[in-house]
Amino acid sequence: MRILFAIPHYYTVQGSGRHGSEGGDAEKRARATRLCLAALQQTFSESQGLSDGRGGVRIHTANPDLRATITIALCTTGGSHLVPDLEGCPFNHIRTNAEPMYLGFECHKVLRSGLGRYDWFGYLEDDLRLADGLFFHKLGWFNREFGDEAVLQPNRFEIVDDPAPFKLYIDGNLSDPTITPALQQIEDEPRIGAEAFGRRLVFQRVDNPHSGCFFLNAAQLAKWAAQPDFAAPSARLFGPLESAATLGITENFRVYKPARENAAFLEIEHLDRRYLGKILHPIPGEPSGLRMG
Repeated sequence: MRILFAIPHYYTVQGSGRHGSEGGDAEKRARATRLCLAALQQTFSESQGLSDGRGGVRIHTANPDLRATITIALCTTGGSHLVPDLEGCPFNHIRTNAEPMYLGFECHKVLRSGLGRYDWFGYLEDDLRLADGLFFHKLGWFNREFGDEAVLQPNRFEIVDDPAPFKLYIDGNLSDPTITPALQQIEDEPRIGAEAFGRRLVFQRVDNPHSGCFFLNAAQLAKWAAQPDFAAPSARLFGPLESAATLGITENFRVYKPARENAAFLEIEHLDRRYLGKILHPIPGEPSGLRMG
């Protein structure tokens, strides 16, 4: 299996702090990006082993049947990045002059350049940690069951241990239900299911398809890349950051997420934890953007 990942990476001390890439703690942001990059290596490459103390401590190769050949492209713009703090993490540094908020669309071009050389293509924001060795096997199973017209998005979650352990899937129903109907028809095959692992798994179309990422097989990316608006900068879905991650797949595929009853089937961790912080420590007068229930 050959996988190409493209990750937009931007940081500036200026800005409103609305996004983690603007005006936040540089050390914290660099740590999140290191964890993002490291997880891809630890989960999909040869950078994993099994210790064996017999005859002296030795390290054996682990998960060879799940291993993939991966390429990580980290896309930056100008000098607004934390690349010097990422030493030791293998990646290809792609330098651009893009507008910072539209950097994700440069990642689309990188993914397109890999057509014919990779089996899977992943786009993810630099504060996401993917740590499921079966992730792409699950996606392959999903496409064999439901076809390439369907795209499965992971459920994005945050965790906290203080004041008590809790896990929150952060991309729930939007408080404004009128935002995405113009982009997708969720009544078209809204709920699908199949048997796997001795149980029935359910997937559903949702009014918030955003997960800060997308993962496509070669046929799916080739179909999307042939569209005239591929990699064209846009802010139509919430804003440019969200549009880079979600607009294109929403307009070109039926997008699903694992249903709430089996939400953990496909998931990805958001390392910023700002959404969970708003739930635990709400700011008076500021909506969370989610409707729980």
